[in-house]
Amino acid sequence: MNLTQLFGIHAVQAALDYSPQKIRRAWVDSQRQDVRLKQVIDDLVKLGINPEKTERKKLEKMADGKNHQGIVVSVELPATRSEDQLKQDVEALTQTPFYLVLDQVQDPHNLGACLRTADAVGAHGVIVTKDNAAGITPTVCKVASGAAETVPVYQVTNLARVLRWLKEQNIWIMGAAGEAEQTVFQMKLDMPLALVMGTEGTGMRHLTRQHCDFLVKIPMAGQVESLNVSVAAGVLLYEVFRQKLLA
Repeated sequence: MNLTQLFGIHAVQAALDYSPQKIRRAWVDSQRQDVRLKQVIDDLVKLGINPEKTERKKLEKMADGKNHQGIVVSVELPATRSEDQLKQDVEALTQTPFYLVLDQVQDPHNLGACLRTADAVGAHGVIVTKDNAAGITPTVCKVASGAAETVPVYQVTNLARVLRWLKEQNIWIMGAAGEAEQTVFQMKLDMPLALVMGTEGTGMRHLTRQHCDFLVKIPMAGQVESLNVSVAAGVLLYEVFRQKLLA
């Protein structure tokens, strides 16, 4: 069992909302009495988990010095899914497929933020590379605010092979690239779709780019050359979502 520790009222509440069965133990500040913390404690007790009253210094050590807001819980990390599971899930879909693909995105904060947005727009999963990429970590879970539990994460060893297979399932592959001729707002996107985002700084790998059916860019009016990966993914995902709502 792969256990990790979450801390802070918001993160613990997300665990209670989305994966209460994965909470194993809890520790609370013996000196803290505020209403928000009491509600979380009451929810834990209802699950049969009695938080252990602990000194603040111990909680600070457990949270690596970060703001724990008086509570730390031990939880089982969400499991990533395999390429075979991806194929099974795609074939079982009754809705129009909608996936986010991250090509060697290494920053766990970006992965967590992408998961949160993927959940918000109803994406069916996030596909990540096994090598040179962030996986499910405590940081990812905290940033995702519960979305690491609700959005399937598929970890694949050969992204080019997976993209070829998705195309065989009549899923269009849209790559994000600053040098693309068309903006995302010029494209009709209410079809089976997988959005591919490249790594921070260098973008998609050459082989990944070759497997895209078309490329899009986000128009930029300022002086910066590009957006953060998770911000750019948010813009693109929401444009797809907007068009789906209109359709």
